[in-house]
Amino acid sequence: MATEAFAPAKINLTLHVTGQRADGYHLLDSLVVFAGLGDRLRFEPAGRMSLKVTGRFAAGVPEDGRNLVWRAAELAGVTLKIRLEKALPHGAGIGGGSSDAAAVLRTFGGQERAAELGADVPVCLAEAPQRMRGIGNELEAVPDVPAVPLVLVNPGDHVPTPEVFRALAQKQNPDMGALPRWSSQAEFLAWLAAQRNDLEAPAIAAAPAIRDALNGLGGAEGCLLARMSGSGATCFGIFGSDEAARAAAAQIAAAHPDWWVQPTRSIGSAGA
Repeated sequence: MATEAFAPAKINLTLHVTGQRADGYHLLDSLVVFAGLGDRLRFEPAGRMSLKVTGRFAAGVPEDGRNLVWRAAELAGVTLKIRLEKALPHGAGIGGGSSDAAAVLRTFGGQERAAELGADVPVCLAEAPQRMRGIGNELEAVPDVPAVPLVLVNPGDHVPTPEVFRALAQKQNPDMGALPRWSSQAEFLAWLAAQRNDLEAPAIAAAPAIRDALNGLGGAEGCLLARMSGSGATCFGIFGSDEAARAAAAQIAAAHPDWWVQPTRSIGSAGA
């Protein structure tokens, strides 16, 4: 029988770079949430492995052992006919490939080996907000994170993650500290506004269109906070209502028809 799985977009609401190890890996402190949109996968048992990629962002996605989905199936010990519908841009700072791989592991097992597929795969196994520290290997569920209306914007620039990390001048930065218990969305957003994405400046230097995306989000009516996710180039805006998010998305998409612009909601700690 066929099995289906959903691979949600991963959003780094914060991304503090707190150091760099002797082996070159950077240390992070990040609040990660997931969105209500993402890629979709369909699996069927098969005599030999195969992968077909469809969807808006299928171009350039490998359909062989180079794809994390294929490698995740091998790690889980299953042989499948896989159909992957790519609704998320790849190399975009929202965990597309990692979330796809995590969806395979959630479905067929092998979660304990997720880190073998990449630093973001373990956090993508979660379905609730997580604090991600170390090199991505230290995870802690975070209570009280509210679901919020979002607009995701990607201006189409691909920003190689290693290049952005290399360009970061200051590698030793403060972490998020002890997380408070937020009693309201307003308290949460006030705290979030005081946090950072330390990779935003070097990413903008590599891809100036990220600044345009942030300005488009920040200037939209009802936007409470605009920030880049991960190493870019996707940016997010948090809005006061779903209606405001939808209106802003329509306005930005009309002004920039070549951009990827999507209204959505984050998944909060309560799963809403």
